Amino acid sequence: MIDGTWAALYIFMLAAFTGYEVISRVPVVLHTPLMSGSNFIHGIVLVGAMVVLGHANTTPELVIGFIGVLLAAANAAGGYAVTERMLEMFERKPKEG
Repeated sequence: MIDGTWAALYIFMLAAFTGYEVISRVPVVLHTPLMSGSNFIHGIVLVGAMVVLGHANTTPELVIGFIGVLLAAANAAGGYAVTERMLEMFERKPKEG
């Protein structure tokens, strides 16, 4: 492997470990604000995937870029749907009678 590949692999493993440690310590009350903030990040990932797809030249690059855009869009849409359902739990119900 090239030196840059080792560095990228190291950064990926460090990010995965850090993400796991941070998310596992989030209190239950903060899940809704955290989900809302992560939706913003999913949007940035989607824009990045579209930029990468726009610069793709070969067929494998186009396929990987398309899959990246597809997964990023699904992740962002799912995040918004989950946030909406979580926020509905806090809406006040009209009193009967």
